[in-house]
Amino acid sequence: MNWLYLFNGFHGRISRQTFWLASGILILAELVAGFLAEQIQGDRLAAIVDLAFTYPEFAVAIKRLHDRNLPIWLLVFFFGGAALTDLFSLLGVESGDDSPSMLLLAVEVPVAVLGLVLLVELGFRRGTVGPNPNGPDPLAKI
Repeated sequence: MNWLYLFNGFHGRISRQTFWLASGILILAELVAGFLAEQIQGDRLAAIVDLAFTYPEFAVAIKRLHDRNLPIWLLVFFFGGAALTDLFSLLGVESGDDSPSMLLLAVEVPVAVLGLVLLVELGFRRGTVGPNPNGPDPLAKI
């Protein structure tokens, strides 16, 4: 497996198995890095770490999105909203005294719903059978 392509490239297609493997690696690495960042500097450094993982997460997701032959705007909205919540954290807008700000909720709720939809679409549904405009079927027998 070409790990550089998997976490860095934005073209081509990957299967569900590759998607879950890459996602698992990224989630584990992000959890460890986020925990360490939280212990060292707090929420702001953890938000920066989260932003740093956006690039490889987007690269993996876009290849899986290509396999499903879905429009890219779905990922742009999801990752844009997630990056916006990190920006709110960096700016200290994330919450009031005991409750989250309405601005934060207005971004996080749609991002969470879209995230669940994307999880089902990218993680559980089979890709397009045969070649599509983004490349050959990753499950095709050669």
